[in-house]
Amino acid sequence: MADTITIRSDAETEHALEVLTCDGSSRSAVIRQAVLEAALRRERAAAMRRAILRMPLGEPDGIEIAAEIARSREDEH
Repeated sequence: MADTITIRSDAETEHALEVLTCDGSSRSAVIRQAVLEAALRRERAAAMRRAILRMPLGEPDGIEIAAEIARSREDEH
């Protein structure tokens, strides 16, 4: 048997539950589905962050932006 979870709802949550249950789904079923979908989104986001951090940055092109800006400012004076 699954554990029971109690939530405190507010007006916004109640409205969301009304929207999600308008097709006849039970509150329990839509809450369970919402929790599963939220976890999936979070896992996907974490996987995307890890993938981005593993992406190769490529080789430096030898241009030092700070030095270029400093030289251009010196030329202005």
